[in-house]
Amino acid sequence: MIAKTYIVRGRVQGVGFRWFVDHEARLLGLAGWVRNNVDGSVETLAMGTEEQHAALLRKLKQGPRAARVDEVQVAPAQPVAGLTMFRIEGAW
Repeated sequence: MIAKTYIVRGRVQGVGFRWFVDHEARLLGLAGWVRNNVDGSVETLAMGTEEQHAALLRKLKQGPRAARVDEVQVAPAQPVAGLTMFRIEGAW
């Protein structure tokens, strides 16, 4: 199981971005979470296969219709034991 964090910048808050990520991650079978950050970005921790991560990255770069994605930063992360589903976390 590979874990990665994604920081998405642009017009990504107030446009349904977290719900979009939650939906896409669940369809892909990823475990993890998505949350808004105080700096206006959206952060995601995802755990899955390299193929699942590649598909998620494509979706994050696209975003929901009302969003504008300027940048997606990807970094390796530590897998979280016991995290088996995807969820939306609190705003911050």
